[in-house]
Amino acid sequence: MTLKGKTAIITGGSGGIGLATAKTFLDLGAAAVFLVDLRKEDLKEAQKTLNSELVYTYAADVSNSKEVEAYTKKAIEVMGKIDVLFLNAGIEGAVKPLTEYPEEMFDKVLAVNVKGVWLGMKYAFPLMKNGGSVIITSSVAGLRGTAQMMAYTTSKHATIGAMKVAALEGAPLKIRVNTVHPSPVDNRMMRSLEEGFAPGAGAEVKKGFEQMIPLGRYAVNQDIADLVAFLASDQSKFITGATYVIDGGFTT
Repeated sequence: MTLKGKTAIITGGSGGIGLATAKTFLDLGAAAVFLVDLRKEDLKEAQKTLNSELVYTYAADVSNSKEVEAYTKKAIEVMGKIDVLFLNAGIEGAVKPLTEYPEEMFDKVLAVNVKGVWLGMKYAFPLMKNGGSVIITSSVAGLRGTAQMMAYTTSKHATIGAMKVAALEGAPLKIRVNTVHPSPVDNRMMRSLEEGFAPGAGAEVKKGFEQMIPLGRYAVNQDIADLVAFLASDQSKFITGATYVIDGGFTT
């Protein structure tokens, strides 16, 4: 598998999955990766970690249309083209019963996790002149219900609908669009959720989740990065409109 000569935008680029994916893309020969995230400080750390002249960064709020338009234009300016768009930015929101869920937080989660995906495609599609691959990070929460996670679960179901529309509209443009659906991943977001489900007892929550996964462990960031790299590559050139579950058997 190779990504030789390909350029990629990765939103949520300084986070666990985003950073692992950027490194994997570079290892597979990508010509450039363009990391987008909210905080400049996090992007500086990511750039330092990757330690490559092929890495560009841009601080932007993915739910803000002007900032999304700006990052796509900047990506073209510095990379010359966009072959891969990995829409990975997302937030978990609160862990609360639906009757107690804060409205402001609900709106924020949907803005980042759903509107951010739509805006990314809205502005990148016209710039992907040679076609390409769009990969959207969803979740097993997009395939099933999870109590006390109204906003996150709703948002991840919504990304599937967005993907299916985009796959149909992208096909004539030779743009493929797919979603990936990880089970719990061993990174910052799951630490936050574990603590949300049982304050002070996150380790016990993790054990409980692991017992629900037939392969007996959380995913690691690299597991997801490897799947995304496949969907970014030409080896997946006849795949579009698909939901890729990567969950160790969690939803089986």
